[in-house]
Amino acid sequence: MQHLFTISTQGQGLYEFTRDVAGWVQGTGLLTLFVRHTSASLLIQENADPEVQTDLRAFFAKLVPPTTDPAMAYLTHTYEGPDDMPAHIKAAMMPVSLSIPVADGRMVLGTWQGIYLFEHRDAPHRRQVVAHLG
Repeated sequence: MQHLFTISTQGQGLYEFTRDVAGWVQGTGLLTLFVRHTSASLLIQENADPEVQTDLRAFFAKLVPPTTDPAMAYLTHTYEGPDDMPAHIKAAMMPVSLSIPVADGRMVLGTWQGIYLFEHRDAPHRRQVVAHLG
């Protein structure tokens, strides 16, 4: 069983789509989620305190700043904007797929766990996440 989720983003940040996935899953098996882009990632992260998402975004922005930062002068892939190559680096550091057990029609997530698309580009995008339940 497969499904395509489309997540609209408004720039860099974490976008939770746990409820969308929960509404689609059924039965028992292993859910695989895969983001079809090279400048976005998938995360399972705390969904109770929004400061967690704020801090994660701030950490990765500091760790991998835009190419306009002098510390990033060594990068050569810069023609798609100052956020593009840093977005590829962030996506290389974080997962682009997740595996989540499903039992009796429910994802077996922890109490405070949510599923997020982590957008690494500044501009709005429509991201696609493929779900496979087997």
